[in-house]
Amino acid sequence: MDAKSRISPTRLTDKKCVPCNLKELRPMSEDAAHTLMPQVAEWNLVNEDGVMKLRRSWAVKTFTKGLEFFRIVAVLAENEGHHPDLHLVGWNNVTIEIWTHAVENDFILAAKIDKLDVLDLLRRKPSD
Repeated sequence: MDAKSRISPTRLTDKKCVPCNLKELRPMSEDAAHTLMPQVAEWNLVNEDGVMKLRRSWAVKTFTKGLEFFRIVAVLAENEGHHPDLHLVGWNNVTIEIWTHAVENDFILAAKIDKLDVLDLLRRKPSD
């Protein structure tokens, strides 16, 4: 079975992350990742030493807005049971990295992060 046929056509935001310790989960292949990328187009797919990661950065208005941004992401991450790496660099640059051994979990979380109501925290609106 190829990567495309294993991935459900359901929208990622309609799904829930599954525990990463389930035996039937498979590591994310590059083919599977590229199949899902259109649903998280603002994210970058990076290969770090053979590990596929999703990474996205934002500029926030202030340092405290960055912390608020992370608090909102943390609530989502707890609800999904899937925890990204959160980086606040400088006073206003935030980056999130997501990677696991599950094909879809990272993309599910990334798609749900994209839907969070955080525009008032960002330095620039996406339409700018």
